[in-house]
Amino acid sequence: MFTGIVEELGELAGVEVLPDAARFSIRGEVVAPGARHGESIAVNGVCLTVVDADGDTFTADVMKETLDRSSLGSLTPGTRVNLERAVRADQRLGGHIVQGHVDGTGEVLSREPAEHWEVVRVSLPPGLGRYVVEKGSVAVDGISLTVVSVGEAEFAVSLIPTTLQLTTLGFKRPGDPVNLEVDVIAKYVEKLVGAHTQGAAS
Repeated sequence: MFTGIVEELGELAGVEVLPDAARFSIRGEVVAPGARHGESIAVNGVCLTVVDADGDTFTADVMKETLDRSSLGSLTPGTRVNLERAVRADQRLGGHIVQGHVDGTGEVLSREPAEHWEVVRVSLPPGLGRYVVEKGSVAVDGISLTVVSVGEAEFAVSLIPTTLQLTTLGFKRPGDPVNLEVDVIAKYVEKLVGAHTQGAAS
């Protein structure tokens, strides 16, 4: 589990194409040293398992399903990526519960700079809009953000200078893809309410 508080901007150092998969080499001066085989690290919001680590670089296998359902399949060596290690039980939950299980990809629609923040609008793929609510939480490229407004096919977030400086959303441009993970609590509530409603009807 993660919190959506990005620890550093790392870099995709290399990609090895495998049958129905890829092996990523990712450089991160904060998260890679001390990383051990089998540990989880979120890369742009996607939970990946460490295969090996050496100095400031770790490797992780990315299966075809992940490449197809997230923006990781479009990354090339040199691309900056958000990195976060899995949260420990004794840590503060600074953002919200993020599983690293991407629900879909959106697209940056626009950026509106202001004096002390920037409003970014992101498209919503079909079926995800019902889980996104104003003042609720959403993970964009693994960043825990608060929704400031939401429509049928898009939502907006306000980014403070720290987020702009330390995450991928500081340089994403309109048309760029982003990974989206909606609040898992909303999905469980929907399932439980749906089951209760069906049971009452029968």
